[in-house]
Amino acid sequence: MQLALDRLKENFGPAVLETDNQHGNETAVIAKDKIVEVIRFLRDTEGLEFNFMMDLAGADYPEREERFEVVYHLYSLKIKKRIRLKVRVAENQLVIPTIISLYKAANWFEREAFDMYGIRFEGHPNLKRILTFDEFEGHPLRKDYPVNKRPKIPTPDPLIKV
Repeated sequence: MQLALDRLKENFGPAVLETDNQHGNETAVIAKDKIVEVIRFLRDTEGLEFNFMMDLAGADYPEREERFEVVYHLYSLKIKKRIRLKVRVAENQLVIPTIISLYKAANWFEREAFDMYGIRFEGHPNLKRILTFDEFEGHPLRKDYPVNKRPKIPTPDPLIKV
């Protein structure tokens, strides 16, 4: 069986920036402007059919020029294989296209990455904080977020009846 990575390289060439296949764990770094197209290909291509989005997460590597990564974990129920896709984004360009049109479950995962890392998902229908309150300042999973910072937690107005 042809590896998903080989199929990606054949179909997307230079948009596949790096690949790795350690112990059968296929990983590809994808150009951010091609991520929706690549994921659609992986989901819709016969013989691949990565029809289950397991996870989408952010990662922070402050020492890199492209500091942040968005990591997608997809699974094919048909061929029983996983693939990991990574998209790297610089701190001054923290915008990546949403994949909600491909996987509805991406909605909450993208909101979490936005809340925790500040990564914006272009085209997301409701990109707002999900784990912190609206007035929260900063993004708590960034490596440069102060460990001892304690935000002021808003308290409800006692005169307002809920």
